[in-house]
Amino acid sequence: MVRMSADERRRSVIRAAVSEFARGGYDGTSTEAIARRAGVSQPYLFRLFAGKRALFLAAARCCLADTARLFTEATEGLAGEEALRAMANAYTRVIVKEPERLLMQMQVYVAAAAGEADGDAAFGEAVRAEWRRLWDTVHRPLGADTGQTTTFMAYGMLVNVLVCLGFPPGDPLWDGLYPAARAGARQPGALQRRPAPG
Repeated sequence: MVRMSADERRRSVIRAAVSEFARGGYDGTSTEAIARRAGVSQPYLFRLFAGKRALFLAAARCCLADTARLFTEATEGLAGEEALRAMANAYTRVIVKEPERLLMQMQVYVAAAAGEADGDAAFGEAVRAEWRRLWDTVHRPLGADTGQTTTFMAYGMLVNVLVCLGFPPGDPLWDGLYPAARAGARQPGALQRRPAPG
């Protein structure tokens, strides 16, 4: 068996955390479940991360950074309308194929708002910094056009909501999106809820 380096193990724990937090949210996910999924002990997990909040923030950063990387790769050598469509198509494909990415994004937004409400400004600031990087990643290939970037991000959030809520293909709410973006509707049940603990 090949041993993982500490960095590889850390990345493995973050990926496990994304999977678990995506389905259970911050409050509904135990570090025990994350450690089990990652194949490490809880004490080892806490050697890698100072606590559950630090692990959630690492998972949040990973999720947003993965989306930024997806957009960067999709737009290589493209600009303007071609870049916009390439990013939209890549994003729609990935959230259908890997619904945990979308669910984790939604959990991040909820956790940031809840943290702010509880007086934890630092978490919200860290998430906003990552989201600003995501914005910049979209903004550059769209010619630094604020209107186009805003429209792209707004449509992306609409796709997120339609997919999360399971609106089926053919529902009129999809009609305002160009045809390739409607692929998100083609996976009924892709975002099944985790059964409540029994």
